[in-house]
Amino acid sequence: MEIEEKYMREAIRQAKKAYKIGEVPIGCVIVYEDKIIARGYNRRKIDRNTLSHAELQAIKKASRVMGDWRLEGCTMYVTLEPCQMCSGAIIQARIPRVVIGCMNPKAGCAGSILNLLQMPQFNHQAEIVRGVLEEECSQLLKDFFKELRVRVRQEKEEKKSDN
Repeated sequence: MEIEEKYMREAIRQAKKAYKIGEVPIGCVIVYEDKIIARGYNRRKIDRNTLSHAELQAIKKASRVMGDWRLEGCTMYVTLEPCQMCSGAIIQARIPRVVIGCMNPKAGCAGSILNLLQMPQFNHQAEIVRGVLEEECSQLLKDFFKELRVRVRQEKEEKKSDN
């Protein structure tokens, strides 16, 4: 578990980068032979692009480093359970192992809603490790959404007072 925590802490650092720019704080790193080869964080608002999830950012970078679309032998560390799009990309990239910080009961596809990572119908499945630094990953998201709700409420109040 020590190695999982080491790399999840780096994924959390990536999530904090997203937080600083007003994005949902999700971070990801991809490790090959005990070395981080790619990092990513959520950038949907900044990029104005649905595809700018942390996992997809990291997969794109890792593929460049590996010189292949297949990321066999890699482990992905991600702070929040992947969605259906990212889970599909993980399977397509042949990533054999995914370490998850906290689960996502509203959109997670690594066990919460569906488990796309371990469907026997697909030609590839991934081992899943759940709950690594779960509280820290979860708290980051809770803090972000709490601040967002306060900001939205303040903006609504300011609009009312302007009218």
